[in-house]
Amino acid sequence: MPRVERMEIDLALAIEMTNAAKAKAVEINAPMSIAVLDAGANLLSFQRMDGAELAGPNLAVDKAYTSVTNRIETGELRSRVAPDGDLPGMSANGGGRYIAFAGGIPCWDGERVVGAIGVSGGSWEEDQICAEAGIEVFKRASNA
Repeated sequence: MPRVERMEIDLALAIEMTNAAKAKAVEINAPMSIAVLDAGANLLSFQRMDGAELAGPNLAVDKAYTSVTNRIETGELRSRVAPDGDLPGMSANGGGRYIAFAGGIPCWDGERVVGAIGVSGGSWEEDQICAEAGIEVFKRASNA
């Protein structure tokens, strides 16, 4: 049986991803905290921009954690964790680490999540577009 190559996020790629998210944050003038985790939810790369909010470091890491452990974008959880959603009370689990607002995106290799990026410090939209900038770097690397 042939060996199947699997995409992994190494330190170099994680740094490229955080740098891309940071560049987008500079472009839109929104100081951010940015985290990239591997498939085991281990922190690989983190940057906190000057002037970023105080809660940002924890939120960025937890957005990435939520995405990698639940295989979902954090923004997609908003309606699901509402009292009438299918996951009410989810945010109370995992020591309160599960985040249900935009800025966390998993990195997919086929059907497998190999990591995630989490961004916090701006509005819903700003966090999301900066995370998407980091994901674009991952997508280019995974298609190489």
